[in-house]
Amino acid sequence: MLKLRCKSKGGTQTVLGLTACSTLCELQTQLTQLTGIDSYRQRIKLGFPPTGLDLRDPSQTLQKLHINSGDTLIVEDDPSVAAQETNGPVHKILKRRVVPADNSCLFTSIGYVTDCDGGEVNPTRSRDLRGIIAKAVAADCDLYSEALLGKPNKEYCRWIMREDAWGGAIELSILSSHFNREICVADTQSLRIDRFGEGSGYKHRVLLIYDGIHYDPLELETDPGKPPQTTFSTCDDMVLILAQELAQEAHQRRQYTDLGRFTLRCLACQRGLTGQREAQQHAQETGHVNFGEV
Repeated sequence: MLKLRCKSKGGTQTVLGLTACSTLCELQTQLTQLTGIDSYRQRIKLGFPPTGLDLRDPSQTLQKLHINSGDTLIVEDDPSVAAQETNGPVHKILKRRVVPADNSCLFTSIGYVTDCDGGEVNPTRSRDLRGIIAKAVAADCDLYSEALLGKPNKEYCRWIMREDAWGGAIELSILSSHFNREICVADTQSLRIDRFGEGSGYKHRVLLIYDGIHYDPLELETDPGKPPQTTFSTCDDMVLILAQELAQEAHQRRQYTDLGRFTLRCLACQRGLTGQREAQQHAQETGHVNFGEV
C-alpha cells in the first residue's frame, strides 16, 4: 500500500488503500471524499516546486504518474472550472437507467444506449441484437471456435437466440464492432472499467454498469425536455470518472453479487447451487437454465 497524504484548504489528510497499480480515477474518487472537491474540478500538484499532474487519462496508474509512498498531493479547486460554471452548468449527473432483469439485460442496455429514442427502454430490440451476434459468430468459425465459446459454433448460435441466454464479454466485443463504438462497463464489485473496442479508433463510446449478474445502461442528464445523452466522445474521459464514481457508490452499498459465492436454486428441479460454475455445470448436465437467486 502507498502511504500518501493530501493537502487542501480543509487541512492535511491521509489517503488509504491505494497501490502503485491503482488508477488516477480511484485516487480522484478518494480525494473527492476527503476534500469535497469533485473530480472534474480537481487540480492536483506534486513535488517541489509543486507541478500539476496530467489528469486527462483516468485509467493511468499511480506508478505511471510517478506517485510514490511518502508523497503529499496538493489538491486545489480549479478556478477555470468555477469560471465556466458562472456562464452555465458544466457538470451534469450520470445516472443508471434500470432495465428489466429478464436475462436480456445486456442486450436491452445496449439497445438503449445505441438508439436512445426519447429516453425509453425498448426490450424488444434484444432479439435483433442476439441475431447480430449469431450472424457474426456463424460467419467466422475459426475465430469463434468451441474453445472460445464453450460450445460448438452452431450450438452457440442457436443458444444465443434463446431469451434465457445471458450475454457477456464475447457478446459485448461483437456489438462494439457492429456499432463502431467503444463499450465501457463499470463493475461494481471490482471497480474496474472494462473497455470493449478500446484501441479500435472509434470516435464514440457508450457506458454500462454491471453488478455481477445484471447490466444497466448509464446516461447523462441533459436540458429539460430533451432525451438523456447516452453516447460520448472517446476523448471525453470525464464520463469514465463519473462511471467509476457510480460503481464506487454501489460497491459501498454492497450492490454487487460475488459470482463465486452467491447461492441459486434451479427453478426446474429446485436443486440448490453455489456460484456461477456450479450453475453452468448443472445447466450442461440437465439442460435446466432457469435459476433464481436465494
